[in-house]
Amino acid sequence: MNFLIKILYLISKLPLKILYIFSDIIFFLNYYLVGYRKNVITKNLKNSFPEKSDEEIKEIRKKFYHNFSDYLAETVKSFSISQLESRVRMQHVNQHLFHEAKAEGKNIILMAGHVFNWEWMNALATITPQKNSHPVYRKVNSNFWEDQMKKVRNKFGNEALEANEVILNIFRNSNDGESIYMFVADQTPHVSHVNYGLQFLNQKTPAFIGYDKLATRMDLIFIYCEMKKVKRGFYQVNYHRIYPDGEKFVKNEVVRKFHRLLENTIHKNPDNYLWSHRKWKYQDSIKTYDGE
Repeated sequence: MNFLIKILYLISKLPLKILYIFSDIIFFLNYYLVGYRKNVITKNLKNSFPEKSDEEIKEIRKKFYHNFSDYLAETVKSFSISQLESRVRMQHVNQHLFHEAKAEGKNIILMAGHVFNWEWMNALATITPQKNSHPVYRKVNSNFWEDQMKKVRNKFGNEALEANEVILNIFRNSNDGESIYMFVADQTPHVSHVNYGLQFLNQKTPAFIGYDKLATRMDLIFIYCEMKKVKRGFYQVNYHRIYPDGEKFVKNEVVRKFHRLLENTIHKNPDNYLWSHRKWKYQDSIKTYDGE
């Protein structure tokens, strides 16, 4: 394993323009020969965009494979990317929201979707006034890869927290405007935790609701991260504060608003979403459904 880590690190030191050559090779093999999760991707796209023709679906799917291959190359680059390069390649818009949160003395819950490239948000910790920045991750079956991805997310002063421990951490620590918790909030809950679902991309969708429990119990600031691929190797994340309709958030309000915002982002650039994940596999397990 140590040998593999060294190889990965050495590869990551290559310039991105070289890594993108590998990305192009991966795309060719994946799209034309292997067809990684082709049936899953096609089904997800057709169900999400019933108004689109077969040719339009094929075009989105092909572009997705390109973006997915770039994502793999960029993830490898994350092992050694410098703070400066990370700041150049990921533009952060509406940074004033973080200063507002500090002035109000409220911690922040950041909510991003699986829109490329969410992994490159780590350098945010270097430009915000908050002392603590916590990317939230989920355990994977491989201890080796979990350790490596945790190291990547801990770059630039972050302290990654596992999803099962983050809620307790938030409740235990002071709500003083000094902490940011970064959720990839469109995670698919485990079948044993599928309690709530909503209409998302024309489908009945199980929704992770852990952060919603925070919204109704604590006076936190919720911010949506709108990801945009500007061009190859360059991204922009635009931060939008989410406000309650009333005096405070009600049950599942944050979940609904997040999914509406994410859906709008996906419609702008549908090929930039992670269509290969099985987000809708537990539809039949939903106990409470909000079909608005």
